[in-house]
Amino acid sequence: MSSEDDGIRVDHHDWHSRSYVDEWIARDVTRDEERRLRLRRMLAAAPAAWDAEIEVLDVGGGYGVVTEEVLRTFPRAVVTLQDYSQPMLDRARDRLSDYRARVKFAVGDLRDPDWTEGIGPFDLAVSAIAIHNLRDLGQIAACYRGIADVLRPGGAFLDYDLFDLIGGVEAQMQTIKAAGFASADCLWHEGRLAIVRATRSRAGG
Repeated sequence: MSSEDDGIRVDHHDWHSRSYVDEWIARDVTRDEERRLRLRRMLAAAPAAWDAEIEVLDVGGGYGVVTEEVLRTFPRAVVTLQDYSQPMLDRARDRLSDYRARVKFAVGDLRDPDWTEGIGPFDLAVSAIAIHNLRDLGQIAACYRGIADVLRPGGAFLDYDLFDLIGGVEAQMQTIKAAGFASADCLWHEGRLAIVRATRSRAGG
């Protein structure tokens, strides 16, 4: 997960540098209190009981803030945290050490068409302040297709992001539906930020 101003892969960021990642995280945690309230609001919209044994994908999960909230909200969930930065994944592994039996890690670049290879299927996918950093609308659409492909029939995708930076909420919901989701709804929208929930059909289409 990136901050509202930084990205998961932007040229002037060195996400493969451990010292750079440590400095970036030290700044990013100052946003923690407000962000966690929004993440909890997002997760409250997941179509799963609190005690469900679900498998969850955290897309662009960074150093583990979103995964941590999922694990707390769903105490029987198993989460696969995906990111392309190994230093971020290492920090996430440290942060989530108390949950080690319920967390998996996957290295993958969302710009790579094969980023979902070897993972899934999942009941739920989540993402926060990450996918918009792809910037290119074609790559964003491809990312949504990848998420749809690894969700089980009836699975859901919850995304908290800066949608106004990538054409707006309505345009992105249409892109999400075109990627293989039966529905997409905006649950909350304030300024540039919004929370969207999308659902696969129970027939898998």
